[in-house]
Amino acid sequence: MDKEKLKKEIVNLKKGKNAVILAHYYQTDDIQEIADIRGDSLALAIEATKLDADVIVFCGVKFMAETAKVLCPNKKILIPEIESVCPLADMATKEDVLKKKKELGNPVVVSYVNTNVDVKTVSDICCTSANAVNVVRSLKEKWILFVPDRNLGSYVKEQVSEKEVILWDGYCPVHEEYSIEKLEKLKKEHPEAKIAVHPESPKVIRDAADFIGSTSGIINYVNKTEASEFIIGTEEGILYELKLNNPGKKFYIIGNSSVCTNMKKITLESLHRALKEETFEIELDKKTIELAKKPIERMISIKRG
Repeated sequence: MDKEKLKKEIVNLKKGKNAVILAHYYQTDDIQEIADIRGDSLALAIEATKLDADVIVFCGVKFMAETAKVLCPNKKILIPEIESVCPLADMATKEDVLKKKKELGNPVVVSYVNTNVDVKTVSDICCTSANAVNVVRSLKEKWILFVPDRNLGSYVKEQVSEKEVILWDGYCPVHEEYSIEKLEKLKKEHPEAKIAVHPESPKVIRDAADFIGSTSGIINYVNKTEASEFIIGTEEGILYELKLNNPGKKFYIIGNSSVCTNMKKITLESLHRALKEETFEIELDKKTIELAKKPIERMISIKRG
């Protein structure tokens, strides 16, 4: 089936099933283009709670669809590719977190929203890359286990020095690959470009940046900054939104390429199949939803700042 026909069928299926398509900023351009709502992981999950839809198709990785299910337990949440998982999220399990917590003498567990639902069930509070600093700063406790991203955790540790933040040894393979040599080469080629990077990037990359922020934070920074060139340190799917909002600006990805292969597993074909066959549905038991919802809702109650 050619692409245009496929798009028309997706639109028709969506209407017939009262479905809404949510797409993360790291999805391919054609998925972002056909989506009803684009955003970062938590923003999309929160949007899902506001929708009057019977079916929500979440184009992202599995933990994102799980979070949407936790917040919308009565809605049918589908993910087009069940193997679209997050390597970072898979670097922490419920059992390992409980073991480490016991070894450390029962610290508060702050889990990045980029964790699988089992880890959320044993967390005290969640955070996003946008609000991680404010979340940790808001806690009365001084002893904190930050799971699972060591780079985001070290960024938080720098900003909230009054806390004792213990880092989990996890990382995003995409951001971890950035090297200062590649960044310096780009900066030399484009000396006027502003550097905007995600806090999942290594410290040496963050230290060289003009701006450090979440996916949505980077988008807002570029939209508001008068510079005409930007070096971007996050997954290249963000370029769709950046170019859409800023047609006169130029963008360069560190290393010329920054691809999350798991995000890119979702295609128009798998999106079409998900709508037609209603696969793959995210199903969580009531207890898991109840336990995972508490740290997410506690996070949402804290202002981003």
